[in-house]
Amino acid sequence: MSTLRVPLDQYADRVRRLPASCGPVRLVGIDGHAGSGKSTFATRLAEALGGAPVLRLDDIASHDALFAWTDRLREQVLTPLSRGDAARYETYDWHARRFGAARLLPPADVVLVEGVGAGRRAVRPCLARLLWMDVPTGTSWARGRARDGAAQTAFWDGWIPAERKHFERDPSRPFAEELVRECPQGYEMREGPGVTARTRRSVTHGEGPPAVR
Repeated sequence: MSTLRVPLDQYADRVRRLPASCGPVRLVGIDGHAGSGKSTFATRLAEALGGAPVLRLDDIASHDALFAWTDRLREQVLTPLSRGDAARYETYDWHARRFGAARLLPPADVVLVEGVGAGRRAVRPCLARLLWMDVPTGTSWARGRARDGAAQTAFWDGWIPAERKHFERDPSRPFAEELVRECPQGYEMREGPGVTARTRRSVTHGEGPPAVR
């Protein structure tokens, strides 16, 4: 696998040149285990892109639907973006345990989607690129537990088996075009296993954006 060591602003230029994948939008998925640094990386990449909108899947998921949120994502986000319209989605309050205020997501040239499951089977046809935060499972979960503290111990005890089951049934890493690792200075990106799969798919299906399913 080749390795890319480029500043995020240079990588952002590469992202801008990707073909549109969801209507006029270049939808970029950032997946990985909980605690792997997806949110931080997405924030930094969004800044490098000049303020690209970021959809955080923590706003779409809920206690009752840790991973059963694809219908909501399709109806409230993917379908409007595929038409070139702004998406409007309800956001979940993890403390109040209910959905609250809605947010608007414009059909910008690049929109980032970050969260566990961003590269799942139902979402991949709409992605221009899938990135995987390449941090080992144990390291990621330990980081997450340390970040959230003792008050969230019960949540993590339930989350870990749910995440493990999700990725067993619907893995993302094998389809990622790039594997991202945080370094002392910036990020290192290696070619992911999904490069071959995407090349094969593009040859088979042509270059038109995939339909929202």
